[in-house]
Amino acid sequence: MAEGQPHLSIQMSDSNTNGVPSRKQSFPDLASRGGSILTFHNICYHVKMKTGFLCCKKTADKEVLRDVNGIMRPGLNAILGPTGSGKSSLLDILAARKDPHGLSGDILINGAPQPANFKCTSGYVVQDDVVMGTLTVRENLKFSAALRLPKSVKEREKNERVNQIIKELGLSKVADSKVGTQFTRGVSGGERKRTNIGMELITDPAILFLDEPTTGLDASTANAVLLLLKRMAKQGKTIIFSIHQPRYSIFRLFDSLTLLATGRVLYHGPAQHAIEYFQSIGYQCEPYNNPADFFLDIINGDSTAVAMSKTDETNTESTEEHTEYDKTLAEKLAEKYSNSAYYQETKAVLENISLGNQKKTKAVFRQITYANSFLHQLKWVSKRTFKNLVGNPQASIAQLCVTAVLGLVVGAIFFGLKEDSAGLQNRVGAMFFLTTNQCFSSISAIELFVVEKKTFIHEYISGYYRTSAYFISKLMADLIPMRTIPSIIFTCIVYFMLGLKPTVEAFFTMMFTLMMVSYTATSMSLAIAAGQSVVAVANLLMTITFVFMIIFSGLLVNLTSVMSWLSWLKYFSIPRYGMTALQINELTGLNFCSSSNYTNLISNNNYRQISQVCTTGEEYLKNQGIDASSWGLWQNHLALACMTVIFLTIAYLKLHFMKKFS
Repeated sequence: MAEGQPHLSIQMSDSNTNGVPSRKQSFPDLASRGGSILTFHNICYHVKMKTGFLCCKKTADKEVLRDVNGIMRPGLNAILGPTGSGKSSLLDILAARKDPHGLSGDILINGAPQPANFKCTSGYVVQDDVVMGTLTVRENLKFSAALRLPKSVKEREKNERVNQIIKELGLSKVADSKVGTQFTRGVSGGERKRTNIGMELITDPAILFLDEPTTGLDASTANAVLLLLKRMAKQGKTIIFSIHQPRYSIFRLFDSLTLLATGRVLYHGPAQHAIEYFQSIGYQCEPYNNPADFFLDIINGDSTAVAMSKTDETNTESTEEHTEYDKTLAEKLAEKYSNSAYYQETKAVLENISLGNQKKTKAVFRQITYANSFLHQLKWVSKRTFKNLVGNPQASIAQLCVTAVLGLVVGAIFFGLKEDSAGLQNRVGAMFFLTTNQCFSSISAIELFVVEKKTFIHEYISGYYRTSAYFISKLMADLIPMRTIPSIIFTCIVYFMLGLKPTVEAFFTMMFTLMMVSYTATSMSLAIAAGQSVVAVANLLMTITFVFMIIFSGLLVNLTSVMSWLSWLKYFSIPRYGMTALQINELTGLNFCSSSNYTNLISNNNYRQISQVCTTGEEYLKNQGIDASSWGLWQNHLALACMTVIFLTIAYLKLHFMKKFS
């Protein structure tokens, strides 16, 4: 124990206010085992809840945690409680991953204030898996080692660390197997969970947090995961986790138990003394009953083994009155705990620690520290992103195939355009379809940030990489292969099948224009989708936006005829800029002539005369209000480039300022 740190063991009197026999050293002094001791003092947490609709919305203050105190020593520290009890909120607060607004109280590590970057130095295993399914177990661990271990650690040492963790977690047989995605089968649920744990063990944190580590696992696999955590705890790690309803074989592994209900502590102490404590306040656990089920039954008022005397309480069928009864029962249990020897002992230890820490701490959780430079982060995140793209080719291959098929269909429909009135109409129609297709195909970029939102938030908070490194790597992986290659394929197929202007300059100008339209539409998709949690919502917003843009593209309505108070909307239409550039590129220098014939009757002789009506491409563009000069062409490209930069900036800012706390 560090010099000057208050000793964490005290002796209690022989009895408490409830007549429960007290014991010396209810919390065994585990500091000698190494590891860190986390204490939390008077934790209170309130959140603002909005109720009602539109103008009738009201803001109410909801109490999530009230006056929560406790000590978490090296070992397995379980936080147990029913749904809505506040156990996940307490876990996030202890791990410095909760929004500090509405939070009060102190959290100390070994008697010292919790570091501002505590979330980067501790380990946190989230409930939902955040490993990349297209990578192998070893590749996921190497990714964590590359970004969370400083660059001063040599590559050989990082690989040794990865191999050591693989061996300790029993992952040797599946080390080079892919974790698995919805398209490809991977490792088992238990092996996936152990991989998640391994990602956090790379830095060898003294304190490891886990949110519902048994969720989604069968009973045998859940037991194996807890046995693994128990072995780690015996090595001196402080392991703190929330859990809902463990079976007995899991419960008996716990060293410490914190029981919560409606944000109040009902018990905090050695797990194996919990049954004895509840017996002392009148609750008898039936033989062969699972202690965890027994505690939850007590909280819910469903216990059949209540020996405690009750006041005249009327059982009603009203849900509202039943809820009030549960709340009252939880309050009573919390009061009984506050009068118990366990609470008095814990409180005395916490007060002793507080005396050693005269400086009051404030919940400063927002500092993120990085072990490596921006370029190093960009290298590894980009490498993982491209591996993910190659390892999950279904979407990319499907998009390329659809592009090729669509190009052939369009080429067949508009095949061999002629320089007549029909050819002019078909050219304009083909260009409208090309730009519209580029816009709607970019909607697939919505998933770029939405699908990986949880992974990004977890890795950012844990100090893997900066937002900028993640953002740029995603752009490189999406814009380059998924937007550039389809544009090239589309141009190569359509251009020659349609028989467009046979010049090299016109060919590459069309290709560049389609790329710019795709880039701009993709950027807008990213700007709308960034920060969203539901793909369907972002998809709907994108579709509605593109529909309005298409109206002002220049085909469905002559833009020169639109009323002035509405005509300004054309400047926000991505298809308009693309279609205008394509028309200038194709129509300038072409003459479109159509033949018409008619018959004159002079005396009794018929005379058939044929006349030609011709119009130039420049005349058509002028009637559409389009500047046919070279500057008119490139100003559309410039407008698309500016819109791309603006949308990407918005997307980045939304990611950067997105709420990253639970």
